[in-house]
Amino acid sequence: MSHSVRHLIRLFLLLACYSATLAAAQAGKPEPLPPLNIDIRETSVSGLSSGAFMSVQFQVAYSSIVKGAGIIAGGPYYCSQGGALRATTQCSCTLDPIHYLCGVSRSSTDVPELVSHTREFAAKGLIDDPVNLARQRVFILAGDKDQTVPTPIAEQLSDYYLRLAVPAVNISPVRLSNAAHTMPTVDYGKDCGVSESPYMGKCGYDAAKEVLSWIYGPLKTPPPGKPAGRFMQFDQKPYLPKNRFSWSTGIDSSGWAYIPESCAKGEACRLHVALHGCRQGQNYLPLWPLQRGELYYGTTFVRNAGYDRWAESNNIVVLYPQAVSIPGKNPNGCWDWWGYTDENFANNKGVQLSAIRAMVGQLTSGRR
Repeated sequence: MSHSVRHLIRLFLLLACYSATLAAAQAGKPEPLPPLNIDIRETSVSGLSSGAFMSVQFQVAYSSIVKGAGIIAGGPYYCSQGGALRATTQCSCTLDPIHYLCGVSRSSTDVPELVSHTREFAAKGLIDDPVNLARQRVFILAGDKDQTVPTPIAEQLSDYYLRLAVPAVNISPVRLSNAAHTMPTVDYGKDCGVSESPYMGKCGYDAAKEVLSWIYGPLKTPPPGKPAGRFMQFDQKPYLPKNRFSWSTGIDSSGWAYIPESCAKGEACRLHVALHGCRQGQNYLPLWPLQRGELYYGTTFVRNAGYDRWAESNNIVVLYPQAVSIPGKNPNGCWDWWGYTDENFANNKGVQLSAIRAMVGQLTSGRR
């Protein structure tokens, strides 16, 4: 059997597995998001990698409702300035696998220019007034072994906030000496120093806890055992503009939320938006899953990032929006922080940002 024939057979099997996976996911009939008793001003956001850059975009675009943000392996707002080359060489080292073309330096993001763009967008009404950032609390985590989003990017993120009058005491910069490009957990995932799927690392460090406690203050320790709340799969389609074909938006047809038992019963709760990174969306399909014994990513990030345990004991609903791959534009299912959707990707007209904002609006619409 020739190499080309074997390749075609493998491709066919991959597509068949992918179709079966999507069918299985859709068979669950996603629910609508419920209106809960949540104060929208108690909304926070965090993310890893593309989810981190997207978290900064959400935090800045909707700063009037955001209480704080947790940025894990991410950089300043509008870092790409709408250019994929800039995103992959000056804001990260993702253009080539050996980082030969990486141009990240201590000033590669040009923070003064990004601050200028931020103020310009606010003046045009495309984002909320950045003066709101001054009351927010920001957690910034970087790994010393991260060659994908190197530590100078995190340092420039801190500089960005400081230039927009975020008090230094409100910023918590954390460096993990043993961490690569990964979501740090206590004991789930690959070795902490490895940057590979599922991009979750056994670092002996509970990043979800640290993010939530920095934003909201001391947390109640979760009791032993499985949390009493539930994960729900919800329909994301109602939050997309009606004139946009969903495939082109990079937003999956469904997302996930964790609803603590107390919040489901109507108690006053808070909301945290947790954004996965590239190759972590529920329907992300690895390039060679048969070779690696993997089918698709599923709810690995949703169920193992660690947010649910702390959310349950602290009345925090967790929203896990899901991005999806677009062949040729966004094969790794990343959130749009460089403009693959359109030129409004970083402002309140952007399809992804406005969709997540609408999800937040629905969850907080039951405020009493």
